[in-house]
Amino acid sequence: MAASTSDDAFVEFERVQKSYDGEMLVVKDLNLTMPKGEFLTMLGPSGSGKTTCLMMLAGFETATHGDIRLGGISINNIPPHKRGIGMVFQNYALFPHMTIAENLSFPLEVRKLGKSEREEKVKRALDMVEMGAFGGRRPAQLSGGQQQRVALARALVFEPELVLMDEPLGALDKQLREKMQFEITHLAHNLGITVVYVTHDQTEALTMSDRVAVFNDGVIQQLAPPDQLYESPENSFVAQFIGENNTLEGQVKEITNGIAVVQLDDGELIDCKPVNVDKPGERTRVSIRPERVEYNKDRLSEGAHTLKAEVLEFIYMGDIFRTRLRVAGNDEFIIKTRNAPDQVRLQPGQQIEIGWLPEDCRALDA
Repeated sequence: MAASTSDDAFVEFERVQKSYDGEMLVVKDLNLTMPKGEFLTMLGPSGSGKTTCLMMLAGFETATHGDIRLGGISINNIPPHKRGIGMVFQNYALFPHMTIAENLSFPLEVRKLGKSEREEKVKRALDMVEMGAFGGRRPAQLSGGQQQRVALARALVFEPELVLMDEPLGALDKQLREKMQFEITHLAHNLGITVVYVTHDQTEALTMSDRVAVFNDGVIQQLAPPDQLYESPENSFVAQFIGENNTLEGQVKEITNGIAVVQLDDGELIDCKPVNVDKPGERTRVSIRPERVEYNKDRLSEGAHTLKAEVLEFIYMGDIFRTRLRVAGNDEFIIKTRNAPDQVRLQPGQQIEIGWLPEDCRALDA
């Protein structure tokens, strides 16, 4: 990531560090550039530094080192209420003693807008989230999903260019959560606002984002569009954290013409794409996605690698079959197959041959 100000950079973190005790860095040397109108998700386990980055951007935390810029201007010393950023939290943070309309009007009053202009903007923001009829109610009279819509409307009411969202759907049930994911994404794109979204839910990150920054231990492990993160993880952490993934341990025997020959710990040799291994003798963790593995002989592609496997568990999940196998000493090897009329249902104890293409198998760091 270029640290210098590029023409289309809207949000920029340049060599940003954060420490709470002067010794341990929660965020380490972060460089990140976002163009206007992008929906970027910061994804990672708790304690990985993603929320701290969001709070520094909002102004609720101060960077220990480095520069944060918005539209080319350093905002390090600008207080939160003067940054013009909309915020949505998991706990909604609505004022319980105010009506919904008053909650939305509040950020406009702070900005000294006249009464008629305030009313017009409040109406528009409530209509945007389909809550136009609820202006006179109090937050306690609304369901969780409705309160979250109001919190979203309040973040958008003063038409900010940047909206920050911290686990905003964490308290909602699965179905409502999925509905809100699409609503927020559509709203963001239709209004052309820039969104920085924080979550630890990988499915949410993959379905909503233009790009995802995967955090671990205060460092961005990979920053890429969702399909790239899933199909081409750059290291073992990303491969394991994003989606379901199979791993087999082994050692690199040779690397020629962009193919690594890996000897698995049980002695089997397989061909893989070398990602962050570069010399023979290195330990490696091989990564293969469950849906890239085939067990129907007639479906195995030309050049596919085959290994012997034992079926341990077969689970019917409606649209897919999920099968757990023992492969090369790993009892947690998963394959997923589409529920199709001609798809064979496997039985526990069955011995089968499985296969995949070398390009679907990635030799990553151990």
